[in-house]
Amino acid sequence: MYTDTERCVRAVQSKDARFDGWFFTAVLTTRIYCRPSCPVVPPKVENMTFYPSAAACQQAGFRACKRCRPDTSPGSPEWNARADSVARAMRLIGDGVVDREGVPGLAARLGYSARQIERQLLAELGAGPLALARAQRAQTARLLIETTELPMADVAFAAGFSSIRTFNDTVREVFALAPSELRTRAARSAKPPATPGVITLRLPYRAPLNPSNLFGHLAATAVPGVEEWRDGAYRRTLTLPYGHGIVALTPRPDHIACRLSLTDPRDLTLAISRCRWLLDLDADPVAVDDQLRADPLLAPLVDKAPGRRVPRTVDGAEFAVRAVLGQQVSTAAARTHAARLVTAHGVPVDDPEGGLTHLFPTPEALAGLDPEQLALPRSRRTTLTTLVGALTDGSLQLGTDTDWERTRAELITLPGFGPWTVEVIAMRALGDPDAFLPTDLGIRRAAEQLGLPSTPAALTARAAAWRPWRAYAVQYLWTVDDHPINHLPV
Repeated sequence: MYTDTERCVRAVQSKDARFDGWFFTAVLTTRIYCRPSCPVVPPKVENMTFYPSAAACQQAGFRACKRCRPDTSPGSPEWNARADSVARAMRLIGDGVVDREGVPGLAARLGYSARQIERQLLAELGAGPLALARAQRAQTARLLIETTELPMADVAFAAGFSSIRTFNDTVREVFALAPSELRTRAARSAKPPATPGVITLRLPYRAPLNPSNLFGHLAATAVPGVEEWRDGAYRRTLTLPYGHGIVALTPRPDHIACRLSLTDPRDLTLAISRCRWLLDLDADPVAVDDQLRADPLLAPLVDKAPGRRVPRTVDGAEFAVRAVLGQQVSTAAARTHAARLVTAHGVPVDDPEGGLTHLFPTPEALAGLDPEQLALPRSRRTTLTTLVGALTDGSLQLGTDTDWERTRAELITLPGFGPWTVEVIAMRALGDPDAFLPTDLGIRRAAEQLGLPSTPAALTARAAAWRPWRAYAVQYLWTVDDHPINHLPV
């Protein structure tokens, strides 16, 4: 979008928050870059120039605005709607892969050379992987500086910087303030954290956001010991590269309140990325709803409660296991089966609030389970053990960077994997916004009540007009049934 100057100017002059994260406005006279919704008086048109990323602004010598905090913008919805190499690279960079594995590690995951990745990112985002990772490190550093009392040296290494000098130089360059000045400014306007070791932050999103189906679904399907709904917040444990964490996510009118407790602060970047992915916070709900509203049979559902998101997962392998356990059984039965696996094979954790007890077991931990001990039909045991084996040996990858169509083709070859299981994994684990479940019982009931075709083939043909947002159409269709997944818990 940043190449469409007239459209960008209109967004800036109208302070349209919908375009935050789509592009950034750099002001030639002040050398400051802002989000489109910046509250200050818009600059003259001749003094504006537009960039596709904060990293590109920083590379061009602009510093972040202190009023609108462009580093806290929602992410671009493009990276959620696309599965090409650039989108997959951006999702991996958001997960902190460059900090942990370097550019060669990023390239290896994508199956390209480092030079090809550099060229593709420069062409589309105006910055290479190192510059994009550096911008993210600066954002993570600012969060740690402002929300924790960690010594600056610990902040530097937790944010992914290789040296304290690089950390200091980057913070000064990006924010025009020294790290100690950022902490002083934050202390004047914010209360210190109530609990040592807990990081409190706000996760922004594009309005509207309907929390009912999002948090209702997560709470209704929560695995005891791993997830819970408590005091208006969805809480769960997280398995992270350097340790584990516990997160509490609370819906607010203009943001998601996030409380993170991490055993190692180096996991902050990935933890935030996983939480945003789980809640689908980088979506563009206006674009989605406008297209779905064009169908006269869907329009009443969209108008009644717009802004529905797709509830995803913090770990693709975990969700795949849970999807198999949930085949042809009720939500309650699926939770029971998953809870037994967690108790037998999950790693125990200490939760100060007492509700969470384990991490969900990894595929490696499940590799040694005895199928005969599973209270499942024999065919389902075979499905589960085959899935675990494929995840353990690496022949099946279910990350945010995987190719959607190739992974579908791999999943359908596994015994016991039919269209429903493949598509629900594509929707919630891989994040494909066009995943569709025409064989789902709830979808078929909704189709009958609304006057849509009820056979899978006919419904799929009718749903072609909803592309590429059929996963969001599923969320609206599920609301036709009065099911706990559609309501926030009392």
